[in-house]
Parts: sequence; C-alpha cells; structure tokens
Amino acid sequence: MAIKVGINGFGRIGRMVFRAAVENFSKDIEIVGINDLLDPDYLAYMLKYDSVHGRFNHEIKVEGSNLVVDGHAIRLTAEKDPTQLKWNEVGADVVVESTG
Repeated sequence: MAIKVGINGFGRIGRMVFRAAVENFSKDIEIVGINDLLDPDYLAYMLKYDSVHGRFNHEIKVEGSNLVVDGHAIRLTAEKDPTQLKWNEVGADVVVESTG
C-alpha cells in the first residue's frame, strides 16, 4: 500500500519531491494534494519545465482544482493559513513542508 503524501509549497523543493515520488517511488508514494498560492497553470508549467533537471516527461494538465498527472488527479489548494489545510480530506499520511 502506497504512502499518501501532501506537499505544502510547490517551489523548487516541493517540485523535486513531486518528481522524485513520481519517477522513482511511484509504487510506494502517491501524491494526493498540493498547496501553493500561485496560479494552477503556472504550477503545472513549472513542474513540466525545469531549467536544471530538464523536462518532466509526463502528461500534465489542470482540471478545475486538480493537477492531473498521467491521468491521476491531485487536489490543488491555495490556503495561506496552514491550520485550515484539510489533508485528511485527501487521506494524506504525511505532509512535506516545503514553503521555505
């Protein structure tokens, strides 16, 4: 059974955690939610194109309040107050704090 992970902050560190989970640990880790204050389309763009690590070669799109990667929907939120994040709603076992 995969560990369900939420990511709070989708800057450089949050995106690298995401990439590592998808590319190296996809059987063991499932990303279920991302919280970041930036526009969802910009988050998708920054995930897809990285000036250091190169292109993330997976299908990425934004549908409503979800980032969809290879057909897997991941809830996106833009909550400033971390006490208001409802990680239990997506079943997160662990949350990576990567806001900086």
